[in-house]
Amino acid sequence: MPALKDLHQVLFLLLTLYLTGVNLIGLCAMGWDKRRARRQQRRVPERTLFMIALLGGSVGSWAGMYLFCHKTKHLSFVIGIPAILAVQLLAAGWLLWRFLG
Repeated sequence: MPALKDLHQVLFLLLTLYLTGVNLIGLCAMGWDKRRARRQQRRVPERTLFMIALLGGSVGSWAGMYLFCHKTKHLSFVIGIPAILAVQLLAAGWLLWRFLG
């Protein structure tokens, strides 16, 4: 069935583009918040940073934490962001096993 294969390729491409975009947003949000913190300006709410991670940007958020040395002393981020990533990886693994295995 060529049509079904094409659909899978399109869905995979869309998922890849989404995850790339949301992870870039997570990385940039951490950098932006760090910049604003240094300038003593209004910050990105922590709730927003966590929401970006929950929406799939956990890899970018985690990378941004250590690239910009930002939120690395906040236990909620040091534990929370990797925990979100772990849950997302487990969910992705389960979905792959369930539907492709």
